[in-house]
Amino acid sequence: MNELLKSRAGLVLIVFLAAGGFLLAYEHRAHIFTGNGILIGLLAVCIGMHLFMHGGHGGHGGGGHNEHDRKDRDDDDREQR
Repeated sequence: MNELLKSRAGLVLIVFLAAGGFLLAYEHRAHIFTGNGILIGLLAVCIGMHLFMHGGHGGHGGGGHNEHDRKDRDDDDREQR
């Protein structure tokens, strides 16, 4: 990836993407700057839920169950059979 960014083709790509992004934003500026309060609020709520809800289940991928809890559940399942 670094090689592409340092090459002439990479530089041309960056310039074209920047120019395209600028023109797109300029042409749609009326839509970008109006009515985004709701979208920004929803984004803030999502970020807040993501940050605060991780305290309840132990972070990414944890699901609130550690190895000890899994062994207890497995033992309980075996006893019920």
